[in-house]
Amino acid sequence: MINLNNLEETEKFGIFLGENLRPGDVLCLNGDLGAGKTTLTKSIAKGLGIDDYVTSPTFTIVNEYYGDINLYHIDTYRLDDKIDVEYLGFDEYFYSDGVTIVEWADKIRDALPEEYMEINISSKDDKRILDIKYLGNRFDDIKEKLDESFGN
Repeated sequence: MINLNNLEETEKFGIFLGENLRPGDVLCLNGDLGAGKTTLTKSIAKGLGIDDYVTSPTFTIVNEYYGDINLYHIDTYRLDDKIDVEYLGFDEYFYSDGVTIVEWADKIRDALPEEYMEINISSKDDKRILDIKYLGNRFDDIKEKLDESFGN
């Protein structure tokens, strides 16, 4: 668990994470409405060196941002549970040369790649509690760095 006490700490965490992600990484964000998924994504984009204004792709499903490492921001909140995720082509993002962030990833869990990092966010006021899970060995380096820098 990582405790972030305010928006500044959340931004610092996101930038740090963005600076350490690699092409092909998939990050899954889960949490209630207003928990901070898009706020965290904005900070990760900064860490990736992306200057674009990052918004939630709730109505477009996918937003693409270009930088040294591209960011593909997917929001599955409005997807019907019965929709064929393969039809939407998410695999093209998961196995790309960019970083893919999926908000509401629980909705497409069966379509996710074998290795990904999952951050479950809970919030109260400006405070965030992050429960992070790592599926596969791909994120061992990031896990170690996060534990050193943000371990509570």
